Amino acid sequence: MEIQLFIPCFVDQLFPETGTYIVKILEYNNINIRYNPEQTCCGQIAFNSGQWKEAARLAKKFLRDFDPSIPIVTPSASCAAYLKNYFSTLFQPGSNEYSTFDRLTVNLYELSDFLANKTINFRTKAIFEHTVTFHDSCSGLREYKLKSEARDLLKKVSGIKLVEMDDTNECCGFGGTFSIKHKYISQSMVQQKVESALKTGAEYITSTEVSCLMNIGSYIKKHQLPINVIHFSEILAQGV
Repeated sequence: MEIQLFIPCFVDQLFPETGTYIVKILEYNNINIRYNPEQTCCGQIAFNSGQWKEAARLAKKFLRDFDPSIPIVTPSASCAAYLKNYFSTLFQPGSNEYSTFDRLTVNLYELSDFLANKTINFRTKAIFEHTVTFHDSCSGLREYKLKSEARDLLKKVSGIKLVEMDDTNECCGFGGTFSIKHKYISQSMVQQKVESALKTGAEYITSTEVSCLMNIGSYIKKHQLPINVIHFSEILAQGV
C-alpha cells in the first residue's frame, strides 16, 4: 500500500519528531510513503479567522500538492476534519476544484483512523511499561468522529496500562486562537483537564492531537506537576 503523508505546519514547525515516529510506524507496517516537500498549511487558521481569500488560496495549493487518488494520512484530526467538512465552502460547485475536492475527501484519513481501520493486521513491537491516560481532542471526537481507534492501537503495546480520566471528552482549552482570545477560560479548561488526569495516577497523558498536548504540557510545566505528555505515535514507535 502507498500513502501520501501530510504533516501539518504545526507539527512541522514545533514537533518535527512526531513526523519521524509516524514514518517509523508506517514503514514497519510495510506502507510506502510519498511525501511532497512543497506541502504547507492546509489553511485552517486563516479560515477560522475569517480570512476567506487566504484560505481559498491555500486550499487550491493543497489540491495541487496531493493526488486525490492516493490515500492521504495526517496526524491531526483538526486538519483532517477541516479539510473534510469545510473545504467545499471555498470552491464553486461544478468547478474543477470542487470536483477534485470530492475525490480527495474520501481518501483523507487521520492517522489513528488509518492505522486502526485501513491497515491490515497493524503491528508494533513497542514496549511501554507505564500508566497512561487518554485525552480525546474536540476536533477528533466531534468533527472527525473518532471513537476508540487510538485506544485500540495502544492496547497492542506491551506493558502499557491504560486508565480513563473523568470527563475525557471535555476540551483542553487550546482551540487555536481561542486560547489567546479567551485566555482565562482556556486556562481554567486546561487546569480541569490536568486535574482529571492526575486523579488517575497516570504517568503520561496521550492524545492524537499535538496541539492539545502542547497546551496541556505547558500547564504541567508551568506548575511543575508530576505527569508528562506524549503523542500516541511516540508510544507506538517505541523499539521500531
